[in-house]
Amino acid sequence: MAAGLARVLLLLGFSARGPAPAGAAKMKVVEEPNTFGVNNPFLPQASRLQAKRDPSPVSGPVHLSRLSGKCFSLVESTYKYEFCPFHNVTQHEQTFRWNAYSGILGIWHEWEIANNTFTGMWMRDGDACRSRSRQSKVELTCGKSNRLAHVSEPSTCVYALTFETPLVCHPHSLLVYPALPEALQRRWDQVEQDLADELITPQGHEKLLQTLFEDAGYLRSPEENEAPKLEGGPDGLGFETLENCRKAHKELSKEMKRLKGLLTQHGIPHTKPTETSSLEHLGHETPRAGPPEQLRGDPGLRGSL
Repeated sequence: MAAGLARVLLLLGFSARGPAPAGAAKMKVVEEPNTFGVNNPFLPQASRLQAKRDPSPVSGPVHLSRLSGKCFSLVESTYKYEFCPFHNVTQHEQTFRWNAYSGILGIWHEWEIANNTFTGMWMRDGDACRSRSRQSKVELTCGKSNRLAHVSEPSTCVYALTFETPLVCHPHSLLVYPALPEALQRRWDQVEQDLADELITPQGHEKLLQTLFEDAGYLRSPEENEAPKLEGGPDGLGFETLENCRKAHKELSKEMKRLKGLLTQHGIPHTKPTETSSLEHLGHETPRAGPPEQLRGDPGLRGSL
């Protein structure tokens, strides 16, 4: 132990006989970056980013599958964006702050298809953003080389990326029909024939193509798509359907009745709150007198009952 202490003293410029001479070299203190914090930029990215799920399988035009397994980055302002086709989109803050942000902006989910054309790649189920998940749409455009050309955030937590590649320069490179297996091409032919023979409506035609693209793996089925959450989260005051609203009102009424019973049981006085209509809740005054106003589109049957 004594030998170890002597070694420390020597490093600090001391000797057994006292302080080192003025001309002796002094120890240089180097501030090394810390290694704490879940988003520390000096930690491997794999140890900081946790994806919610695995990416969807590679799909679409066969010639684009060669992009799988590669990643392309772009630095804009203080952020580095990384696009890994058929995998994910990530964002990394380029700073030496101990809690620099690093996050997932979307995981490969499905194609966007319009007019028999693959118009974009959707990356969904990214990191949480308020009550939603971050998502990104990647547009593929013709370019001399594979590169991530532009990133923007047109709306909160929804990102738009432009990826340039020579793989989409041919006018037919993003057509859906040639990418389909022969069996699904024949199905599509039959759908088009049924539409021409007026055996199906345009709406039916669109629905059949939707199912066909799901079977091909280009789109995810409604069951596989996560229902969007309302602002304020699941505990907020929003209700998706009227039935849910009625159910919640019934439960609240039951709870109020139970609480009133407890107050009465313990002899605690309570007053009945003034009842207000839904219009008054919204800031509108309720008419006090006069005949009921007929709603627009109301045939007037209520008054005859």
